[in-house]
Amino acid sequence: MADETVTTERAPEAPTTTTTIIRERGSSGGATGIVMALILLIAVVGGIYLFSKGTQSETAKDDAITEAANNVGSAANKVGNAAENAADNVQKNDGN
Repeated sequence: MADETVTTERAPEAPTTTTTIIRERGSSGGATGIVMALILLIAVVGGIYLFSKGTQSETAKDDAITEAANNVGSAANKVGNAAENAADNVQKNDGN
């Protein structure tokens, strides 16, 4: 009998490759956000402060105008009283 030889050939396996991508987030992104928030907060507080100063200035001006108007009214009353007194004195002197 003859010896038979059976040969089986296998195709070589394709190499398996794995790619790993690592993305690192820098911590500066959070710090930048905090700094921007603080700057915005300071700007808002400054705006409110300036607005309140302007409002106080307007109030002071309005109060000064009101006081001046009251003083003018008081002076007009005094002039009116003086005129009445002068008219009374004239009438008394004419009667004598």
